Amino acid sequence: MKGLCTIGEVLIDLLPQEKGKRLKDVFSFENAAVRTPANVAGAAAMLGANAVVLSQVGCDAFGDYLIECMKDKKINTSYVKKSECDDTSLAFVSLAKDGNRDFKFYRKTAADLQYTFDEESEKALENIGILHFCSVDLVDSPMKKAHQKIIELAISKKILVSFDPNIRLSLWDNHAQLRDTVHTFMRYADIIKVSDDELDFICGTDQIEEALPLLLKDRCKLLIITKGKNGALSFTKNEKAEVKGWQVDAVDSTGAGDAFIGSFLFQLLKYKKTDLDSLNKDELSSYLYFSNLYAAYITTQKGGLASMADMNTIHHFKLDCTNK
Repeated sequence: MKGLCTIGEVLIDLLPQEKGKRLKDVFSFENAAVRTPANVAGAAAMLGANAVVLSQVGCDAFGDYLIECMKDKKINTSYVKKSECDDTSLAFVSLAKDGNRDFKFYRKTAADLQYTFDEESEKALENIGILHFCSVDLVDSPMKKAHQKIIELAISKKILVSFDPNIRLSLWDNHAQLRDTVHTFMRYADIIKVSDDELDFICGTDQIEEALPLLLKDRCKLLIITKGKNGALSFTKNEKAEVKGWQVDAVDSTGAGDAFIGSFLFQLLKYKKTDLDSLNKDELSSYLYFSNLYAAYITTQKGGLASMADMNTIHHFKLDCTNK
């Protein structure tokens, strides 16, 4: 099986020990290693794929903690750099009663944004089947340039490129620039995953059928739209599949979308699905079903990366759900 390479931010989420309060009303927090690229890699790695992360942390306790957490989830951290000049990024999060989140990021001296592409970065693509990235680290920075170079290299090596915009408005002063950046990088992706609540921002409509022509174009051969507890859909130019969600008692939705796409990409790697145009409805439905189950499990746990589970855990979770 070829592996998964992810590039982008790694940072510390500081989660509230009190649920259902606004951020200003929370007085105690606990560490949780999280952020999209590491979460996606963690899901794939725990399920059995070789997963590599390209990023940078500070030479500080938070950076050491992040690397330990990634290693604990079987992620290859050989290409995670350490900066002596910049700090590991932090995010404070409050959790509403329904498990949804409110963020405050501390990234003015972010080490991940100073990540640069070099010969070692290129080595990370050896025996890789899919490169995955998001939009959080696409602000003007050395990291954005690193994304451009690694994506171009992946395309030249016929590695599939996966993009989850993962919109975080609070990280961008100019929302129009964020939208333009997302549109630019979508052109390079063979696989695009968006949540239904991101459609309006990206496409100017929240209607899936109206958004389809704006998403399933250029290089994109596989579009995935997640709808949280209401399930998910996938589209190729020839097929469409849809599955229902799992009804669970959500504790924390952090990392659920990452778990979904990480487990979906794992299945593409496991079954050696390189020709996305040839995916049939049964295959798409099966992959969606498993990834919905995997993401549902994550919402029943606290934190992002720490929640990524192996196949045995998901098997028992499925039995518990179906026996209720």
